Amino acid sequence: MSEASLISAGGARRRAAAVFVVGTVLIDALAFALIMPVLPSLLMELTGGGVGEAARWGGLASFLFAVMQFFCSPVIGGLSDRFGRRPVLLLSLTALCLDFLLMGLAHALFVFFFARMLSGIFAATHSTANAYIADTTPAQKRSARFGWLGAAMGVGFILGPALGGLLGELSPRAPFFAAAALAGANALYGWFVVPESLPKERRRAFSWRRANVFGTLLRLRRAEGVGVMLWVWFFSQLSGFVYPAVWAYVAIAKFEWSEAQIGVSLAVFGVLFALSQAVMVPLLLPRIGERRAIWIALAVETVALLGMATAPNGTVLYLWLSTALITGMEGPALQKVMTERVEPDAQGELQGGLSALGGVVLVISPLLYTQLFFAFQGGLAGIVFPGAPFVAASAFCAVALAMFLVRKRRARTAG
Repeated sequence: MSEASLISAGGARRRAAAVFVVGTVLIDALAFALIMPVLPSLLMELTGGGVGEAARWGGLASFLFAVMQFFCSPVIGGLSDRFGRRPVLLLSLTALCLDFLLMGLAHALFVFFFARMLSGIFAATHSTANAYIADTTPAQKRSARFGWLGAAMGVGFILGPALGGLLGELSPRAPFFAAAALAGANALYGWFVVPESLPKERRRAFSWRRANVFGTLLRLRRAEGVGVMLWVWFFSQLSGFVYPAVWAYVAIAKFEWSEAQIGVSLAVFGVLFALSQAVMVPLLLPRIGERRAIWIALAVETVALLGMATAPNGTVLYLWLSTALITGMEGPALQKVMTERVEPDAQGELQGGLSALGGVVLVISPLLYTQLFFAFQGGLAGIVFPGAPFVAASAFCAVALAMFLVRKRRARTAG
């Protein structure tokens, strides 16, 4: 084969890999969002109770998922550093397919819980996709590629609820089968066309010491410049999870929005986030730099969350919501900076650690924000203020901003 043919074949395989990795994140988000409109109906069927009983068991299932993800993500990340990204991605997609298939077929609550546990154990699609990008992309282009993944996630969360609602008209179980089919199709695509991204010479032996979630976070904390960034990432994620936790409750309490209006607002947020990842990240980050983008995004988000908490009407709320075009730069920029601080053979461990921290956020945020909402909605200390969760989220974002600025000042002083 000629040199030109080899180059062409290599380019085709890289394009196929890019499609697979972006498609993996898209399907992960789409499959999750597909089941959101019908999950209460399925749980009411399984429990034989009302929506309150469904919410109680659904919350416990989410807690189980988050706990399993917290402890298992570093293990999966370590396995990807040992055996490569491709088999771990394929394994995760296959487990995701089985998870949704089992939920769609479930006629007993324990089957549903087993499916969520299985999904939590292998919930490594996003973190391993990030490691794949870190393996195959030059450092100067990583933030843009991470932006692609963020855009894919945004698109999934835009399309998923609408498609799930339409399929739910056929049966509450139909969206689960559709999600399983999507995950299975992507696994087959990856099996036949996607190459491995981590060469054998850059792999390292698997170690339970490194795969331990607490050991992983401790080692990442000790890596130069990564420890503080982990906390910045944690608090920024904690502030951002206010949206899925209480957005609908706050919109109803403050503005008496209907379900359709709430759905439209979430779709608008998803569009803005996707545009930020696909357009703003590749356009702005190379010009202003990742570190500047991080503190600008955190500062804007701190103010915007306060604005949403106190917005007097829906028009003002949408104005504050439009800042997602700027704040969406924060995640890819943080990811890029942290990938530069660890060795090539530890990218999977880094992403596994971040996924584990995400599991902590997933456990904490719904309980924190919903309880805060209900406390102030009920008139805590004589104050009725449904926007209180957004004030708390703004405070968490301010903590992330302060930590980042202090770290940046110390680094400049040391230099």
